Amino acid sequence: MNQYLYKQFEMTRGFFLKNASAVPAEMADVQPEGFNNTIHWHIGHVLTVTEQFLFGFPKKSAHLPENYVELFGKGTKPADWKGNVPSVEELVTQLQDQLVRIKDIPEEALDEKLKKPFLGLETFRELANMAVFHESNHLGQLHAIKLLIERTVVKN
Repeated sequence: MNQYLYKQFEMTRGFFLKNASAVPAEMADVQPEGFNNTIHWHIGHVLTVTEQFLFGFPKKSAHLPENYVELFGKGTKPADWKGNVPSVEELVTQLQDQLVRIKDIPEEALDEKLKKPFLGLETFRELANMAVFHESNHLGQLHAIKLLIERTVVKN
């Protein structure tokens, strides 16, 4: 992978992992009023969507269980979770492993055209940049939820 793009992934994922790992267990599954999801969900969502964007999950990638799409895919929520839900710790480990695989994406693959444009993006490089943007957005959500829980739920 292009060194600059990988640096963006490495930095964003590093901050995401640092923050995800620091969330106390009792906060991970709290869903504050006004939020659709929990910190636990956001961690799994970033993992799952990045796997979809960069590795064609679930059709082309077997690195994650197929049920992750039903648990963490777009439009899902913890209230609908059924069956085996991975722990935050397991998701964090999978995020670390995924970053290693991201680095191994060949440079020439970045300029490949997508079979069908996605959100106006036409190349794999543009999609990879979208993955970094997406992860940054969810890092902000993780921060907001944690701060709200600390200021309201924990103090009560």
